[in-house]
Amino acid sequence: MGHFRVSDVTESCVSMTGRRPTSSSTHNSIRPAAHRRVRAAALSAVAMTACASLAAGCGVVPGLSTSTDDSVKVMTWAPQGTSATNKPGMPAIASAYVKWVNSQGGIRGHKLELVTCNDHNSSVGAANCAQRAVDENVVAVVGSYSQFGDSYFAPLEGAAIPYIGGYGASNEEFTSPVSYPVNGGSLTLLAGLGEALADSCGIVTLVRPDTIAGDQLPQLLDSGLQAAGHAKAIDQLAAEDLTEYDQQSQKALQSAGSDSGKTGCVVPELGDRTTTFMDSFQRARKGYPTVKTAAEIGSVDQTVINSTGGAGGPYEGSYITGWYPVASDSRWNEMKKVISKEAFGDNRIDPADAGVQTTWIAYQVLTAVLEKIGDGEVSADSVRHTLNDGLKVSTGGLTPSLSWPYQGKLAASGFARLVNADVNVQTVRSGLLESANKQALDMTEILENADLS
Repeated sequence: MGHFRVSDVTESCVSMTGRRPTSSSTHNSIRPAAHRRVRAAALSAVAMTACASLAAGCGVVPGLSTSTDDSVKVMTWAPQGTSATNKPGMPAIASAYVKWVNSQGGIRGHKLELVTCNDHNSSVGAANCAQRAVDENVVAVVGSYSQFGDSYFAPLEGAAIPYIGGYGASNEEFTSPVSYPVNGGSLTLLAGLGEALADSCGIVTLVRPDTIAGDQLPQLLDSGLQAAGHAKAIDQLAAEDLTEYDQQSQKALQSAGSDSGKTGCVVPELGDRTTTFMDSFQRARKGYPTVKTAAEIGSVDQTVINSTGGAGGPYEGSYITGWYPVASDSRWNEMKKVISKEAFGDNRIDPADAGVQTTWIAYQVLTAVLEKIGDGEVSADSVRHTLNDGLKVSTGGLTPSLSWPYQGKLAASGFARLVNADVNVQTVRSGLLESANKQALDMTEILENADLS
């Protein structure tokens, strides 16, 4: 069955008008002016039709918006249709959640209006999405993904629009005063992976990009390894723009497999190029049967495991660290019911995808905020103040109880907004991700003691 895609309608607007639709809103926090424009539009049937058409072209999903003054406009953005990282499931699950909430009358009488945006995996695209959030007067950006925090946080901070959930794809998500992350990003996953590998691996080799951002990765992995009494990982650098990794994978296998008495472990942390590395790794691995790989959920998920051969692929037997329980856990049942009801057949949504899961949790946070505000005015300011005033959000055990004090436990380490340092260790058995620990590992103390300078 076909699915509505905001990008299709937006591109239609471009082809008909020669330009993308824009908003005439000025760059302030929520104001009654936005609602006055809606009421004014109602005076003309022609204007109403034109505005409805324009709204659809601008990415407001049909069936999700409401023309009443009680509607609450939110935005979810993610890269789609690019040659690198794509997260179409994040705006898709946001759409399903909004439909589900609105079908029940909204949240304390407030129906949600969803605006989506594609950041195209570029700094310009990320900044454009953030500016559009300002222009659209959204009360929050919820459950979004972008690697370019240095581009999109400036507009959001200028308009004081809260950024709830995110993905942990940039350090700014753990430092910006308008950020309310629900997970610990790669910071926690790498540290947790180190702790998980300490008991099962001999030599550990980290393959990572030769970049400033990549320079932080060894400290994170080593913090977990050393906390569990293991030696530091071998730090193997790779050029950022490689198109094949035959030499790098061979070198990693040789170093990790040099101790024949123990299982060696290779940890590829190459972002979008991890899959390319694994193609080379799988070909070269035949001569090193005692070497296995390990990764964090930012690089590998169930979709990647399936596409690389499942039980016969390179990840069989690997440890994978994630932020949340595995997708088969009963705590995800409500999300799966919503997907089945509101997005049946939408293959953009994979319940095992960490982006989908993060967006689901982020919208639970938004729901808790709106319930707390109750009959009060809903604006970016009131949402932010509610989050800052000690609100504690339960996510049904998917995360610890979430709250965002001005200075979190990891403020001294430079990550004042990181409030959830839990890591769930998973392993691949018969091609499927399964839980490998009874309870999550709290990486707060390890990160407090890590040298991340």
